[in-house]
Amino acid sequence: MKQFRRGSVLLWAILTQLVLCRNVFARNGTQACKLSGNANSEQKVLDRLEPLAHKNLTVESKEGQDNYMYVFQLCGDADGVPGAGVIQKNTKTHEKPTVIGLYNSTTAIGGSDWVMLIYRNGNKYDTHCNQEARKAIIMISCNKNTEMGALKVILEDRERENDCFYLFELDSSAVCPVQSRLSAGSIILIIGFCLVAVYLIGGFLYQRLIVGAKGMEQFPNYAFWVEVGNLTADGCDFVCRSRNREEAPAYRGVTTDALEEEPEERDDHLLPM
Repeated sequence: MKQFRRGSVLLWAILTQLVLCRNVFARNGTQACKLSGNANSEQKVLDRLEPLAHKNLTVESKEGQDNYMYVFQLCGDADGVPGAGVIQKNTKTHEKPTVIGLYNSTTAIGGSDWVMLIYRNGNKYDTHCNQEARKAIIMISCNKNTEMGALKVILEDRERENDCFYLFELDSSAVCPVQSRLSAGSIILIIGFCLVAVYLIGGFLYQRLIVGAKGMEQFPNYAFWVEVGNLTADGCDFVCRSRNREEAPAYRGVTTDALEEEPEERDDHLLPM
């Protein structure tokens, strides 16, 4: 029995370590990229792309008689090639992959609904662009309907003397601006409920512990709220009553004037002299 308990504890400990390691690994998906510019601002841009980490994205393109496959990975080894963020593979000749850009030389530029990722220091051109190092530009645009869309090859601009590049496009909801799901009215109601709760709890504790009130007197501003309730009841009675307020009562009391003794009429002038 003791061995069974020890085995269960050990199993739970191993599972806990695996979960923690997985969470740490998932959160550090963009830490492998080495930024060449302002590290703080660019790291914030990269953090928006966290859902795209550890995933190989591929796209095929035909150029003349050759068929190429491009593989992109965010801050990771594309297709297992060490240090490569984007590679190019000739599917016909199966030659050694050409590294287009390294993720240890990364630039990240972001807007409200887009991120431009640049990988530099790829393999050098053989004859084009003054044999400079290749560069990949990945334009990631907002699309709320997909977490990660298909990678697209836009162009390879190598007909210039320098600053040549490969341009790719990708849609993802990861770069969309975060919008609050709560309306303004809901936020106001939540704030109002919180203020009422603080008022009631704080007032109750003050009346109970400081003033020493008991019973209903513990309610904060008890006399004021009783008066408000009475006035509300009077107003409701005034507005909602069905009886006419100006209707004369059915019974009229006898006035004191009617009970006063009338003066005795003098009829002495009727008697004969």
